[in-house]
Amino acid sequence: MADRFTSMQVFVKVVQLGNFSAAARALGLSPTMVTKHVTTLEARLGVTLFRRSTRHLSLTEAGRLFLEGSQRILTDLEEVELAVSEQRREPRGHLRLNAPVSFAIRYVAPYLPEFSRLYPHVTVELGLNDRTVDLIDEGWDLTLRIRKMAASTLRSRRLATIRMVVCAAPSYLERAGTPTRVEELSQHQCLGYTLSAINSANRWSFGEKGEKTIPISGPLSANNGDVLREAAVAGEGIVYQPVFVVSEELRAGRLRALALDLPPLPGPDLHAVYAPGMSLPLKTRAMIDYLTQCYTPTPPWEQELQSCAGHSTPPQEG
Repeated sequence: MADRFTSMQVFVKVVQLGNFSAAARALGLSPTMVTKHVTTLEARLGVTLFRRSTRHLSLTEAGRLFLEGSQRILTDLEEVELAVSEQRREPRGHLRLNAPVSFAIRYVAPYLPEFSRLYPHVTVELGLNDRTVDLIDEGWDLTLRIRKMAASTLRSRRLATIRMVVCAAPSYLERAGTPTRVEELSQHQCLGYTLSAINSANRWSFGEKGEKTIPISGPLSANNGDVLREAAVAGEGIVYQPVFVVSEELRAGRLRALALDLPPLPGPDLHAVYAPGMSLPLKTRAMIDYLTQCYTPTPPWEQELQSCAGHSTPPQEG
């Protein structure tokens, strides 16, 4: 294929300069090599491209047709190469970013206007999905995942650590009492998240290594943290959620964190996940670097709690 493009370039240069010798000098090739490229083209196409005489060189009808196509192809190739090389210097293009629903609404979407200001040649398509998407099959450039990363051919960068918290509305605690031991949770109304294999709709785990598992039940389970948060705020029960889902409600006092005899499980890390390749597209690298700056050294959901509590952890109500 490379030889075909080279032969095409040689052919166009011969037409532009009017003879083989001038084309050879312009391209830094020998006249013999220029002749070879043209004759190879003619042999492959099965046509004569030039009418040759000792003093004149002109195109045949087939030659004119091939010239038009060659110029179009070479121009397209040059434009593609230029666009790709510009991407190495400045992020540009269409970036497809996928993220969990609750996290994306609160801590991705609000930051995108500033990203667009910094990188005006990048357009962003944000997809919200709590399931694990297939980057390659579904055509995503980048996905944010809040989970422990298993061995995979995908590449990732850790952006932040997510803390877990158990909390409930003051109205619920006043009505049902405030649990202080994890075993008491089985006697309470608990709102379960159905997409988690560890803290699911019917059991919650506690301790640094998940050494204690408690059966739970309640009036509602859902596959979305926002739904469970709003039910908890309405006083329907206790939730066990990542801090980012409930930070605003904890700050405002609409929910209270519970101080139990065992800590919540260590939270999963937030990862930026992307497909393997020779080099990471500049648009994707720009988004990863930008989000890293947004979430470090202290994630905004933790900053919200610090600003109201004056310390690095949310108030634990007992």
